[in-house]
Amino acid sequence: MRIAQVAPLYESVPPPLYGGSERVVSYLTEELVRLGHEVTLFASGDSETRARLVAACPRALWRDRDVRETLPHHVHLMELVFRDPSRFDVIHFHTDYLHFPLVRRHRCVSITTLHGMVHPHDLGALFAEYRELPLVSISDNQRTPIPNVNWRGTVYHGLPRDAFTFRGEPGTYLVYLGRMSPEKRVDRAIEIARASGMALKIAAKIYPEERAYFDETLAPLIEGSGPLVEFVGEIGDRERNELLGGAAALLFPIEWPEPFGLVMIEALACGTPVVGWRRGSVPEVLEDGVTGYIVDSVDAAVRAVGRIDRLDRTTCRRVFEERFDAACMARGYLEVYRGLVPGA
Repeated sequence: MRIAQVAPLYESVPPPLYGGSERVVSYLTEELVRLGHEVTLFASGDSETRARLVAACPRALWRDRDVRETLPHHVHLMELVFRDPSRFDVIHFHTDYLHFPLVRRHRCVSITTLHGMVHPHDLGALFAEYRELPLVSISDNQRTPIPNVNWRGTVYHGLPRDAFTFRGEPGTYLVYLGRMSPEKRVDRAIEIARASGMALKIAAKIYPEERAYFDETLAPLIEGSGPLVEFVGEIGDRERNELLGGAAALLFPIEWPEPFGLVMIEALACGTPVVGWRRGSVPEVLEDGVTGYIVDSVDAAVRAVGRIDRLDRTTCRRVFEERFDAACMARGYLEVYRGLVPGA
């Protein structure tokens, strides 16, 4: 098939550090190329791919200090895609909703993966207007706020099998890897570490809008925990692999309806079980008592940490390979594509 992948321009594909959506687009693109499809990737010019790359801007917008507005670059991206959509059997968008009016006005087959939370107050009228456009969710839970639109499937994220190294022996520390926003509840992770007496390593980029929360709320908690809690900062792929693989467990103490949570399957790929809150996609990704523990309180999380050694790291890796490798993701999307393209 002739497939276009249209990525957001905030980070390169793949990103050098943080960037969940762009990372998933990279994994999917490379797997589709490996399967023999003719793939064109629309992304920033510093992206790396075996597909044909069409650059909408020289470098990732969040890495370009001269960028003041991101919208003009994405408008240019749409122009490049829709200059001749007949080049493709299917155009796969990962760019939220900017393309909706253009898809309606061009005769092209498209699918849109929604990577974020679906908020009815903001998106209800938009989806009601563009009810015919086909969408893919990254978890069934993500659909809950707006169930009655043109959902064509749920495709879970996937990773290449060699992206993370399996480690059969558990480490001696807990790890939190993610954003520093209030709904991610890093404060809970710190509380769990303190109550369990187990060291915690926190790795994350601090975005400008999160700086005040970090400085006023999280930094005092980290400093007040002494050597038990360490803030590592933003890390790259190699450090991410080592940090997750060397942990006894990943803490995922969210307070919001997480659409997927890529870090959970990154941990499972290392063999590292997850202690996650019963929110959003967590019950879909984790199997309670098998690949982690699903909890509803800090006390329950502390008890889960105390019995984390009962979980088999080989089983965590096996479940990752069976459910969340890049080949599974590609097969899921190809099934969606073929449902949209006559005779494919």
